Amino acid sequence: MTETTPYDADRARFTRQALARLVLCDHAVAVADGAAALVATGNDPDTGPGGRVSQAFQLIELAERALVSAVTYERERGSSWAEIGRYLGIGPAEAEERFAADLDGWNTAFDVPYRLDDTGRKRVPQLPTAAYDPVWACDRLDTWAGNRLTLVNDEHPVSSGLVMAAPKP
Repeated sequence: MTETTPYDADRARFTRQALARLVLCDHAVAVADGAAALVATGNDPDTGPGGRVSQAFQLIELAERALVSAVTYERERGSSWAEIGRYLGIGPAEAEERFAADLDGWNTAFDVPYRLDDTGRKRVPQLPTAAYDPVWACDRLDTWAGNRLTLVNDEHPVSSGLVMAAPKP
């Protein structure tokens, strides 16, 4: 299924590196928001036994997604498996093996933008939402960062640092 997507023109303005960075930003927001939910104590009586453990465990899952996104971003910006492995405390071959399926999925999503759902009737985007619709992601992430990162004095704290594609002649 290789039909075009409604966001192809918008996405073409971004490099794959920028799209990978947006996905990493989006996953980092999920981790930050998940961690923030553990800070306030007022709702503790409403949480059943083990509830806070469940929330903390979910942070691990969110962090794992952020790690995969970080590896994808690093590969898109040219980092070697040796450089990535060094930060993970593993060798380059082990790092490549650990993330190979995730990177294959990332690469395939650019060639096959959709898959059919279980009914075979609905198209489901293969790219993460932040990469599929980067204009929306930039607006949302710039707003999130502007509201929460008090020491950042930038009107577009996320989108201003992205490596954009060269304009087509």
